[in-house]
Amino acid sequence: MKNGTRGIARLASAVLTLMTVAAVSALAQQLDLKVDPGKTSVKFSLDAALHTVHGTFQVKPGTLQFDPASGQIAGELLVDSKSGVTGNGMRDRKMHKDVLESQHYPEILFLPDRIDGAVARQGKSSVSVHGMFRIHGVEREITVPTQVEMAADLWSATVHFTVPYAKWGMKNPSTLFLRVNDWVEIELALSGTIVEHSAISPAAAQ
Repeated sequence: MKNGTRGIARLASAVLTLMTVAAVSALAQQLDLKVDPGKTSVKFSLDAALHTVHGTFQVKPGTLQFDPASGQIAGELLVDSKSGVTGNGMRDRKMHKDVLESQHYPEILFLPDRIDGAVARQGKSSVSVHGMFRIHGVEREITVPTQVEMAADLWSATVHFTVPYAKWGMKNPSTLFLRVNDWVEIELALSGTIVEHSAISPAAAQ
């Protein structure tokens, strides 16, 4: 009888342990990744026949909601297309009027939806970020390699990708005497703060 009692006690203890683990797992740690425009930069480069054109854009404030357990990420990265500059006034006016048409398309937008690969809570990680990229009124699905670094309450990420702007409906600004590539290289360096909180999963709420 005593052995039977001990067996029931062990079973009950095991069941309780499993329930506790399940309950703790259900409390998924959600991270709000706040984007600090003052510490974020968007650089672009466009190869031309005789030189490479370099320029920058400004990023607007925003927040990304990231679930490390599932890799899901939501929110938006918003770039002010009117802020684009290359250091040459005449070239910038042509870029905004003929290529970006920034008066009609004032925003460049990236809507991430998932991260492929594990993001370490401390230190550096190499992952891929999938989402929708919208420029010049056209939305494209992209996946970009990303270097992420996380600390206690800070985060940063570096993204590099190519935009084939001519294929995406934008005008190539080449002239008879100056030829430029049909694609532009983009380097996005993000930085900001982390707000960590627990969110009960739908399964735990039932």
